[in-house]
Amino acid sequence: MSLTVGTVLWGVFGLVVGSFLNVCIYRLPRGESIIFPPSRCPDCREKLRPRDLVPLFSYLWLRGRCRNCRAPISPRYPLVELATAILFAGFSVTLEGKPLILLKYLFLISLLVAISFIDLEHYLIPNEMIITGLIGGIGFNLAAGDLNLLQVLVGTLIPPLLFLLLALASRGGMGMGDVKLGAVLGLFLGWPRVMEALFLGCLLAGAVALGLLITRRLGRKDPIPLGPFLATGTIVTLFWGPQLWNWYAAFFFR
Repeated sequence: MSLTVGTVLWGVFGLVVGSFLNVCIYRLPRGESIIFPPSRCPDCREKLRPRDLVPLFSYLWLRGRCRNCRAPISPRYPLVELATAILFAGFSVTLEGKPLILLKYLFLISLLVAISFIDLEHYLIPNEMIITGLIGGIGFNLAAGDLNLLQVLVGTLIPPLLFLLLALASRGGMGMGDVKLGAVLGLFLGWPRVMEALFLGCLLAGAVALGLLITRRLGRKDPIPLGPFLATGTIVTLFWGPQLWNWYAAFFFR
């Protein structure tokens, strides 16, 4: 199978996974089961037909509206599916020839996509996501064997401890969901790679928050969801971590 065909297939698989992630993003914060009942329109509650559930293409075919009641469908649905497809395809190229490590990071990416959109909308990271991440991280680390025990232990313990101190110091400025997410990221990335991801994520969050404060779109006491920025920092680190740190070292320590 050629690289091109393989990349397309991984992208298609990403669309399917993204469709499932949309179910998690909608239902978990509302305390609903992700299995039952079957997918339905949130407005008219009508059960969706199989032809209405084709990732991305059903949204385009229906022009972003429910077939039954014509209520608008959130653009979040195709965005999640497309983003997951692109990330799956991209990582399939980056990690070609390393199937177990690829599966490990595709699992993490799926988790981070769901967490990001939930955090953006509800300002929370569900415990179900954290537990899934911890169980998956242990399993994939054992299977992939790309990290040693010391890297895993230090990576899993240090980030949540640092975030816990920040949460206590900020008096509510950082949620416990972010603290728990730090442990999940450390479990998957290991030490010291997790610190690269956290540094980039916090740097990006600070830059965005500063821009929103300057433009007065955000007040000093308004919360900002950290999950999407930690997810972005993680993905950037997985793609370009060594190159970024080489540039950083060359720029600041030359």
